[in-house]
Amino acid sequence: MLLGLLDAQVSIAGHPILWREIVGNGFGLASAIGGMRRVVWAWPVGIIGNALLFTVFLGGAFHTPQALDLYGQAGRQLLFIAVSVYGWSQWLRTSRARKTAVLPRWASTTERIAMIAVMVVGTAAFAQLFGYLGSYGKWADAWIFTGSLLATFGMARGITEFWLIWIGVDVVGVPLLFRAGFYPSAFLYLVYAAFVAWGFVVWLRIQKANGTSKISA
Repeated sequence: MLLGLLDAQVSIAGHPILWREIVGNGFGLASAIGGMRRVVWAWPVGIIGNALLFTVFLGGAFHTPQALDLYGQAGRQLLFIAVSVYGWSQWLRTSRARKTAVLPRWASTTERIAMIAVMVVGTAAFAQLFGYLGSYGKWADAWIFTGSLLATFGMARGITEFWLIWIGVDVVGVPLLFRAGFYPSAFLYLVYAAFVAWGFVVWLRIQKANGTSKISA
């Protein structure tokens, strides 16, 4: 029965779509909403979605309708799970000390330099790795992987710039996923783009209200 649920499909505009891709992205959106609201449950909800989407993006191994392997997309689900465990523990610890799980702030100058370095080096390195593995769209896949790492870590640390990094991931991810035939994921990336823009505004307002709008060294 479990295998039947995992392999269940729906046809959208003549294209077979796995229900687990739709459900996994639904969990991802719920996690993003929780992140905007700064509630701890955002992390375990996201982990469930990551586990489902891992099987979706290894299409060759798990026999999805697309039969394409996006190693960056699949790998970032494992990365999300690992970083989410860290973020979950961070927010739990902070929530015990005060009423909210995290207080938004700008990244320090040092943190920004480090993030830019990771963006450049990580994208270049993972593009070579994913190309070697035969990933579809290696450069786009590498940026999505690297940007997702930075954004998730930034959310765990309460760094407001993580919303902007997510927008950059969405800009690259939507065309890639449409070309690869992962239509629910591509559509949800569009929804994410609008949502993260709103999340960025919400966190800016919180910063202003709490006096954390200045950038430290």
